[in-house]
Amino acid sequence: MASQWYSLISQKLFLARTLLETSELAADTGNPVNTSQQRLQHEAAIQGSIELLLRARRILLVMIARFYQKHSEEPGSLEELVTLMGEQATETAQLRALEQETGSWWNHLDQLETMQSRPPTARKTVNAENIIAVSAETGPDCSIQAQMKTLNAIKKFAENLEEQHGEW
Repeated sequence: MASQWYSLISQKLFLARTLLETSELAADTGNPVNTSQQRLQHEAAIQGSIELLLRARRILLVMIARFYQKHSEEPGSLEELVTLMGEQATETAQLRALEQETGSWWNHLDQLETMQSRPPTARKTVNAENIIAVSAETGPDCSIQAQMKTLNAIKKFAENLEEQHGEW
């Protein structure tokens, strides 16, 4: 039964990868006529892939619950999974460690989720009087490369879980 959830995770990751690759190909054309449309398509692909990655992460939590015979539960967050299964479960401990680890795929998705859930900050205009005071806004890395790295890490984590629990 849990393998159906693994298939759903794989589907979301495949679609996210397709969006990212499509965006990368569109950016490589270099056609100046469609630059505004290309930028729009690129942004749509970036945001769409982030949403698919976030959905895959949420489905991963459900898959873990199913491995432990929690068929009526669908945890939507790590906290809900921990409440359901306890801190002693191997998977919750692994995810807690990833949550605390700077640069982990879980941490990266947390940052992307926060970014996607808030309106963009207003930018100050730069002029001769304030040029020194203006600093670059820092935020999560939304690049195609960073998302691919996160995507591959989720895929590997889900594959390992499926493999471990499939042995039973």
